[in-house]
Amino acid sequence: MMLGLFRESSVADTTQQQVGIDEKLGETIPLDLSFLDENGKPVTLRSLVNKPTLLTLVYYRCPGICSPLMNGVSSVVDKLDIQAGKDFNIVTISFNPREDYIMAQGKKRNYLDNMKKKIPEDSWKFLTGDSISIAKITDAVGFRYQPQGEDYMHGAVLTVLSHDGKIARYLYGTDFLPMDVKLAINEASEGKSSPAINKLLKICYSYDPAGRTYVLNFTRIVGGGMLIVIAGFVLILTLKKKKNKNIPVNSPTGKEV
Repeated sequence: MMLGLFRESSVADTTQQQVGIDEKLGETIPLDLSFLDENGKPVTLRSLVNKPTLLTLVYYRCPGICSPLMNGVSSVVDKLDIQAGKDFNIVTISFNPREDYIMAQGKKRNYLDNMKKKIPEDSWKFLTGDSISIAKITDAVGFRYQPQGEDYMHGAVLTVLSHDGKIARYLYGTDFLPMDVKLAINEASEGKSSPAINKLLKICYSYDPAGRTYVLNFTRIVGGGMLIVIAGFVLILTLKKKKNKNIPVNSPTGKEV
């Protein structure tokens, strides 16, 4: 029984290690890849990534964090003082090869209709593709995911591309500050690449197969917090020890020893 539990735990740990983001800042995605847009029309990434672009990799039937991620994107676009279609584009690609353009079309209509700010139809494209094209774009971005039955275990990230397809920034999570997104878009327009600061979601969320959703992994959070506390305690002791060494010790005669 214990051996069975160990095997199940090992499989779960291995699966989680295979999910995440390998940042590839400064690298260029393959712009000649072809997908179908929400109207069933073949398009290349080169035709869409012609200005700074916000790229999201999701699947449209996702029961977990894909919807919050997409809601986060539509919400921050509503709040930006720069314009989609003019200053930047948005491209969403399904990494599930079984999903078709009809499903992409419904998702697009849902998000655009619920936005407060009306953006041009062509400024946010919803794409589907075959397994080969999907594998190439996910690999180029460093997006690692694993099948979980009919669903997938994956992270939530917004990848910012320059006008020539160079990866400029990764923004993690499902909620984004307008200032962060605008800064990333400005950096992308200048051809700059900057490392991400916040990677909390990648390590704090894990897939719950029973609930078919993503939940906070409190064990990881508590473990991370304990490591921070221990590191702080060791640092304080080290500084205190150095301070004590620098204090002069007086002899009975009043002279320093």
